[in-house]
Amino acid sequence: MKKFIIAFIPFLLFLQPAFADVFIQNDQPYIDDDGTLHIVGEIENNTNVPLNQIKITAKLLDGDGFQIGQISGDTTTNVLMPGMNSGFDIIITGYDLHAITNYDLEFDYKITDPKNQAIEIISSELKQDSQGNLVISGMLENQGEITANMINVIATLYDRDGNVVTISNVRIQPDFLRSGDSTFFIIPIHEKSQSVHAVDYTLIAESDEYAAVPEFPLGSGALLIASVSSYIILSRNPEKVINTISKISHFKR
Repeated sequence: MKKFIIAFIPFLLFLQPAFADVFIQNDQPYIDDDGTLHIVGEIENNTNVPLNQIKITAKLLDGDGFQIGQISGDTTTNVLMPGMNSGFDIIITGYDLHAITNYDLEFDYKITDPKNQAIEIISSELKQDSQGNLVISGMLENQGEITANMINVIATLYDRDGNVVTISNVRIQPDFLRSGDSTFFIIPIHEKSQSVHAVDYTLIAESDEYAAVPEFPLGSGALLIASVSSYIILSRNPEKVINTISKISHFKR
Protein backbone atom coordinates (compact mmCIF):
# COMPACT_ATOMS: atom_id res chain seq x y z
CA MET A 1 0.00 0.00 0.00
CA LYS A 2 1.29 3.44 -0.90
CA LYS A 3 0.38 6.60 0.92
CA PHE A 4 0.90 10.09 -0.36
CA ILE A 5 2.32 12.76 1.87
CA ILE A 6 1.88 16.42 1.04
CA ALA A 7 4.86 18.49 2.07
CA PHE A 8 4.55 22.05 3.30
CA ILE A 9 5.71 24.29 0.45
CA PRO A 10 6.74 27.85 1.15
CA PHE A 11 4.21 30.36 -0.16
CA LEU A 12 6.97 32.05 -2.12
CA LEU A 13 7.03 29.12 -4.51
CA PHE A 14 3.64 30.01 -5.90
CA LEU A 15 4.92 33.44 -6.87
CA GLN A 16 7.48 31.97 -9.24
CA PRO A 17 6.65 31.93 -12.97
CA ALA A 18 7.03 28.19 -13.60
CA PHE A 19 7.57 25.11 -11.47
CA ALA A 20 7.59 21.37 -11.82
CA ASP A 21 8.02 18.79 -9.10
CA VAL A 22 9.99 18.43 -5.93
CA PHE A 23 9.67 14.87 -4.69
CA ILE A 24 11.28 12.02 -2.81
CA GLN A 25 12.23 8.89 -4.71
CA ASN A 26 14.18 5.62 -4.43
CA ASP A 27 13.80 5.46 -0.66
CA GLN A 28 14.04 2.32 1.45
CA PRO A 29 14.97 1.32 5.02
CA TYR A 30 17.77 -0.91 6.20
CA ILE A 31 19.34 -2.01 9.47
CA ASP A 32 23.13 -1.70 9.55
CA ASP A 33 25.66 -4.05 11.11
CA ASP A 34 25.36 -2.22 14.44
CA GLY A 35 21.57 -2.70 14.56
CA THR A 36 20.77 0.93 13.69
CA LEU A 37 17.84 1.70 11.41
CA HIS A 38 18.48 3.91 8.37
CA ILE A 39 16.04 5.38 5.87
CA VAL A 40 17.87 6.36 2.69
CA GLY A 41 16.63 7.94 -0.52
CA GLU A 42 16.84 10.97 -2.78
CA ILE A 43 15.01 14.23 -3.26
CA GLU A 44 14.73 15.63 -6.78
CA ASN A 45 14.47 19.33 -7.59
CA ASN A 46 12.46 19.81 -10.76
CA THR A 47 11.70 23.46 -10.02
CA ASN A 48 13.40 26.32 -11.81
CA VAL A 49 15.15 27.65 -8.68
CA PRO A 50 17.90 26.38 -6.34
CA LEU A 51 16.81 24.99 -2.97
CA ASN A 52 18.60 24.76 0.37
CA GLN A 53 17.91 24.01 4.05
CA ILE A 54 16.13 20.87 2.89
CA LYS A 55 14.80 18.87 5.83
CA ILE A 56 13.49 15.31 5.44
CA THR A 57 11.19 14.07 8.23
CA ALA A 58 10.34 10.41 8.76
CA LYS A 59 7.16 9.69 10.70
CA LEU A 60 7.50 6.24 12.21
CA LEU A 61 4.39 4.06 12.19
CA ASP A 62 3.40 0.89 14.03
CA GLY A 63 1.48 -2.06 12.62
CA ASP A 64 -1.85 -0.26 13.07
CA GLY A 65 -0.66 2.84 11.20
CA PHE A 66 -0.30 4.96 14.33
CA GLN A 67 2.62 7.34 14.59
CA ILE A 68 5.01 6.34 17.36
CA GLY A 69 7.71 8.92 16.69
CA GLN A 70 9.47 11.03 14.13
CA ILE A 71 13.00 12.01 13.26
CA SER A 72 14.51 14.41 10.73
CA GLY A 73 17.63 14.48 8.62
CA ASP A 74 19.33 16.69 6.03
CA THR A 75 20.26 16.11 2.42
CA THR A 76 23.86 15.38 1.54
CA THR A 77 24.25 18.63 -0.42
CA ASN A 78 23.73 22.18 0.83
CA VAL A 79 22.37 23.69 -2.40
CA LEU A 80 20.19 21.63 -4.70
CA MET A 81 20.22 23.14 -8.17
CA PRO A 82 17.33 22.73 -10.66
CA GLY A 83 17.22 19.31 -12.30
CA MET A 84 19.40 17.67 -9.66
CA ASN A 85 19.02 14.98 -7.00
CA SER A 86 20.45 14.89 -3.50
CA GLY A 87 20.59 11.86 -1.24
CA PHE A 88 19.62 11.63 2.41
CA ASP A 89 20.32 9.16 5.21
CA ILE A 90 18.04 9.41 8.24
CA ILE A 91 19.55 7.53 11.18
CA ILE A 92 16.99 6.31 13.72
CA THR A 93 17.98 5.47 17.29
CA GLY A 94 16.12 5.27 20.58
CA TYR A 95 13.12 3.33 19.21
CA ASP A 96 12.01 -0.28 19.43
CA LEU A 97 12.67 -1.44 15.88
CA HIS A 98 10.19 -4.29 16.24
CA ALA A 99 7.41 -1.73 16.77
CA ILE A 100 8.23 0.18 13.57
CA THR A 101 6.58 -1.40 10.53
CA ASN A 102 6.27 1.54 8.17
CA TYR A 103 7.05 5.22 7.72
CA ASP A 104 5.84 8.36 6.01
CA LEU A 105 8.26 10.92 4.56
CA GLU A 106 7.71 14.66 4.44
CA PHE A 107 10.07 17.47 3.57
CA ASP A 108 10.49 21.21 3.71
CA TYR A 109 12.95 23.58 2.06
CA LYS A 110 13.78 27.18 1.23
CA ILE A 111 14.61 28.93 -2.02
CA THR A 112 18.16 30.22 -2.28
CA ASP A 113 20.47 32.05 -4.66
CA PRO A 114 22.12 30.05 -7.45
CA LYS A 115 25.77 29.01 -7.30
CA ASN A 116 28.20 28.18 -10.07
CA GLN A 117 28.76 24.48 -10.72
CA ALA A 118 32.50 24.20 -11.21
CA ILE A 119 33.81 21.20 -9.24
CA GLU A 120 34.06 18.49 -11.89
CA ILE A 121 34.81 14.84 -11.19
CA ILE A 122 37.02 13.90 -14.13
CA SER A 123 37.52 10.19 -13.39
CA SER A 124 36.40 7.51 -10.96
CA GLU A 125 36.51 3.78 -10.32
CA LEU A 126 34.66 1.41 -8.01
CA LYS A 127 36.64 -1.53 -6.65
CA GLN A 128 37.33 -3.71 -3.62
CA ASP A 129 40.13 -3.05 -1.16
CA SER A 130 42.29 -5.77 0.40
CA GLN A 131 39.62 -6.46 3.06
CA GLY A 132 36.88 -6.91 0.48
CA ASN A 133 35.25 -3.54 1.17
CA LEU A 134 34.02 -1.34 -1.67
CA VAL A 135 35.82 1.94 -2.27
CA ILE A 136 35.34 4.62 -4.91
CA SER A 137 38.41 6.59 -5.94
CA GLY A 138 38.94 9.26 -8.54
CA MET A 139 40.08 12.74 -9.49
CA LEU A 140 38.26 16.04 -9.33
CA GLU A 141 39.12 19.46 -10.71
CA ASN A 142 38.25 23.02 -9.75
CA GLN A 143 37.12 24.57 -13.03
CA GLY A 144 35.96 27.76 -11.35
CA GLU A 145 37.70 31.12 -11.13
CA ILE A 146 38.28 31.14 -7.36
CA THR A 147 39.61 28.72 -4.75
CA ALA A 148 37.15 26.05 -3.61
CA ASN A 149 37.06 25.38 0.13
CA MET A 150 35.68 22.47 2.16
CA ILE A 151 35.02 20.17 -0.80
CA ASN A 152 32.68 17.30 -0.02
CA VAL A 153 32.41 14.28 -2.37
CA ILE A 154 29.31 12.11 -1.93
CA ALA A 155 28.68 8.64 -3.34
CA THR A 156 25.14 7.24 -3.66
CA LEU A 157 24.87 3.52 -4.41
CA TYR A 158 21.82 1.87 -6.01
CA ASP A 159 20.42 -1.65 -6.24
CA ARG A 160 18.98 -3.32 -9.34
CA ASP A 161 15.59 -1.65 -8.76
CA GLY A 162 17.16 1.82 -8.67
CA ASN A 163 16.59 2.25 -4.94
CA VAL A 164 19.29 3.85 -2.81
CA VAL A 165 21.37 1.19 -1.05
CA THR A 166 23.66 3.40 1.03
CA ILE A 167 25.36 6.80 0.99
CA SER A 168 28.94 7.65 1.88
CA ASN A 169 31.05 10.80 1.65
CA VAL A 170 34.51 12.20 2.26
CA ARG A 171 36.00 15.65 2.85
CA ILE A 172 38.94 16.43 0.58
CA GLN A 173 42.26 17.10 2.33
CA PRO A 174 43.78 19.64 2.26
CA ASP A 175 40.48 21.49 2.59
CA PHE A 176 41.01 23.86 -0.36
CA LEU A 177 41.59 23.54 -4.11
CA ARG A 178 42.86 26.45 -6.16
CA SER A 179 41.35 27.40 -9.50
CA GLY A 180 42.50 25.03 -12.24
CA ASP A 181 43.98 22.48 -9.83
CA SER A 182 42.93 18.84 -9.45
CA THR A 183 43.14 16.39 -6.56
CA PHE A 184 42.62 12.72 -5.72
CA PHE A 185 39.80 11.39 -3.55
CA ILE A 186 38.82 8.01 -2.12
CA ILE A 187 35.43 7.23 -0.56
CA PRO A 188 35.15 4.12 1.64
CA ILE A 189 31.74 2.42 1.58
CA HIS A 190 31.23 1.58 5.24
CA GLU A 191 28.01 -0.44 5.05
CA LYS A 192 29.39 -3.75 3.80
CA SER A 193 26.12 -5.65 4.20
CA GLN A 194 24.38 -3.03 2.05
CA SER A 195 27.10 -2.55 -0.54
CA VAL A 196 26.79 -6.17 -1.70
CA HIS A 197 23.47 -5.17 -3.28
CA ALA A 198 24.97 -2.23 -5.20
CA VAL A 199 25.04 -2.37 -9.00
CA ASP A 200 25.45 1.32 -9.81
CA TYR A 201 26.48 4.62 -8.24
CA THR A 202 26.55 8.37 -8.70
CA LEU A 203 29.00 10.97 -7.40
CA ILE A 204 28.48 14.58 -6.38
CA ALA A 205 31.14 17.15 -5.48
CA GLU A 206 30.31 20.41 -3.68
CA SER A 207 32.28 23.18 -1.97
CA ASP A 208 31.37 26.23 0.08
CA GLU A 209 31.65 28.38 -3.06
CA TYR A 210 30.26 26.03 -5.71
CA ALA A 211 27.08 24.01 -5.99
CA ALA A 212 27.25 20.29 -6.59
CA VAL A 213 27.79 18.78 -10.01
CA PRO A 214 26.32 15.26 -10.35
CA GLU A 215 28.43 12.67 -12.15
CA PHE A 216 27.24 9.30 -13.48
CA PRO A 217 29.52 6.39 -14.37
CA LEU A 218 29.26 5.24 -17.97
CA GLY A 219 28.95 1.58 -17.05
CA SER A 220 26.72 -0.21 -14.54
CA GLY A 221 27.65 -3.03 -12.21
CA ALA A 222 29.51 -3.13 -8.93
CA LEU A 223 33.29 -3.62 -9.14
CA LEU A 224 33.44 -2.34 -12.72
CA ILE A 225 36.02 0.35 -13.38
CA ALA A 226 34.18 3.23 -14.98
CA SER A 227 35.06 6.68 -16.15
CA VAL A 228 32.60 9.41 -15.31
CA SER A 229 30.63 11.57 -17.66
CA SER A 230 29.02 14.89 -16.89
CA TYR A 231 25.32 14.88 -16.21
CA ILE A 232 23.38 17.08 -18.63
CA ILE A 233 20.41 18.74 -17.01
CA LEU A 234 17.42 18.02 -19.20
CA SER A 235 14.79 20.66 -19.68
CA ARG A 236 11.63 20.06 -17.67
CA ASN A 237 8.01 20.74 -18.47
CA PRO A 238 7.32 24.13 -16.82
CA GLU A 239 3.57 23.63 -17.03
CA LYS A 240 3.46 21.02 -14.29
CA VAL A 241 2.04 22.07 -10.93
CA ILE A 242 3.75 21.58 -7.60
CA ASN A 243 3.52 17.89 -6.78
CA THR A 244 5.35 16.77 -3.67
CA ILE A 245 4.83 13.15 -2.88
CA SER A 246 6.92 10.44 -1.27
CA LYS A 247 6.97 6.70 -1.48
CA ILE A 248 6.22 4.46 1.46
CA SER A 249 8.50 1.45 1.84
CA HIS A 250 7.54 -1.48 4.04
CA PHE A 251 9.97 -3.07 6.43
CA LYS A 252 10.79 -6.66 5.66
CA ARG A 253 10.95 -9.01 8.58
